[in-house]
Amino acid sequence: MSAKKLELDSMSLDDLWSLHEEISGILSDRIKAEKHELEKRLAVLGGGMAVFADSRGADMSPAGKPRRKYPRVLPKYRNPQTSETWSGRGKRPRWLVAAMKSGRRIEEFRIGEGSPKLRQRA
Repeated sequence: MSAKKLELDSMSLDDLWSLHEEISGILSDRIKAEKHELEKRLAVLGGGMAVFADSRGADMSPAGKPRRKYPRVLPKYRNPQTSETWSGRGKRPRWLVAAMKSGRRIEEFRIGEGSPKLRQRA
């Protein structure tokens, strides 16, 4: 091992760089081959029902159908200080939780049905 290290120490920068590129290419090819083998084994173990993302990165279901698109949800609550909005779905935003802890009610933040901003988005 020490003889090889001495050989590397005596090589020029250009020779070392070309050796690096050659090693990187070989490693890349071997990693691709190993990945391909593992994917084949996974497909066999999964009975061909493995879930993979398509080339666009969209999630695919086991049947191969893309996920359906969900409609856009308009905001129902607005923070009057920063005009942040919340649709009412999911976890409550921090600004709303803090306001409710200070004694305010959630209805105070509700966006009115006749709000001009709400009509513009519809």
